[in-house]
Amino acid sequence: MNNPATLPRPQLDPRKFRDKDWTAKGERRASVALKGLKTLWINTGTLCNLTCRNCYIESSPTNDRLAYLSVAEVRDYLDEIARHGLPTEEIGFTGGEPFMNRELPQMLDDCLTRGFRVLVLTNAMKPMLKMKDALLALHRRWSDRLTIRVSLDHYTKDLHELERGARSWAPTLGGLIWLARNGFSVHVAARTFSGQAEADIRKGFARLFAEHAIPVDAFDPVRLVLFPEMDAAVDVPEISEGCWNTLDVSPDAMMCASSRMVVKRKGAERPAVIACTLLPYDAQFELGATLAEAAGAVKLNHPHCAKFCVLGGGSCSKA
Repeated sequence: MNNPATLPRPQLDPRKFRDKDWTAKGERRASVALKGLKTLWINTGTLCNLTCRNCYIESSPTNDRLAYLSVAEVRDYLDEIARHGLPTEEIGFTGGEPFMNRELPQMLDDCLTRGFRVLVLTNAMKPMLKMKDALLALHRRWSDRLTIRVSLDHYTKDLHELERGARSWAPTLGGLIWLARNGFSVHVAARTFSGQAEADIRKGFARLFAEHAIPVDAFDPVRLVLFPEMDAAVDVPEISEGCWNTLDVSPDAMMCASSRMVVKRKGAERPAVIACTLLPYDAQFELGATLAEAAGAVKLNHPHCAKFCVLGGGSCSKA
């Protein structure tokens, strides 16, 4: 198995991703239109109980660049969905670690009460387990309309802890087992940094799930999501308009064709809507304060657009 820390990584050409309309080769940059808001992501804040080696959003116990959202602020966006009859089916909660926001249980209940499916991304550690009673109450009321996706980066302790840090394996696996034993709808999110073939990663997880009686189908790409690695400093092709046909990929398959994320920047008076769950700090992807203002097309002017979405096929939602 390759050690990801030793693999050569060509650095990004500094001429790339400089102009929102044109690539470094002079080709018109690809864009993605919002076809319909299927998934609304709520970033509950960037604070997390872990500092991971390559966190997509730089979460940590000290990073509060995205402040905690409140129940009232989330309700404003749920009201907007209802007011405009948007085709939203799913509300996703991410962080940071969402369970560090004390208002999360009420947010979940509000979304479930309004008929949405709800997906929560978590490391399943102490912050989640401190809310056991609230979670069990929600599960009794809403059953499988509430899905918890646990971040378990690899099926082995050593590689999981390479990413998440020492002593992170046992608590996360324990939280996942607790969810499974209490009948929650559980998904798992892993990463491909090991360098293994996808089939081998899935076989490894299948063995782990069988060992602990975790009812997750490791060969289902929704139940076990494998995210490609991202590093904005590593070279990646820019995506021009012509790439859709060349790659046989549809812009409608990109996350920003069907989702948006709500964030609240530290010190801001109100939340903002951004194009992507992966780009919370890049001002060009902040689209407005309301869902209506955020309905325009998104220019794919970032390495993550190419690496994660277009070439990697990544998606944070299960919608």
